[in-house]
Amino acid sequence: METQIRENETRLRLAMLSSNVAELDRLIDDRLLFVGPDTGLYGKADDLELHRSGTSRFEQINVIETRLELHGAVATVMVVADLAGTFKGEAFANRCRYLRIWALKDGAW
Repeated sequence: METQIRENETRLRLAMLSSNVAELDRLIDDRLLFVGPDTGLYGKADDLELHRSGTSRFEQINVIETRLELHGAVATVMVVADLAGTFKGEAFANRCRYLRIWALKDGAW
């Protein structure tokens, strides 16, 4: 199970770097909430549109630390990463911390 989650984390990072909207749509739950570089709160539809339109572009996602914990059919992943890119026309470069929750549903994470 841990291997599958780590593979999904890699798929997610690569999809974010390439703005692969189809892959992001597969990997991200409809209940996604994230805080953007502008401190705004965004959902999944927002995230997909930001990538689709080119309004959000990642040039760098360097993972510094990953902590993964399994809790039966649920896993938590805490990631610290250095990010750089553009968001709504503004360049950004930040160290960020993410907390993701992966749930096993119909045999897939």
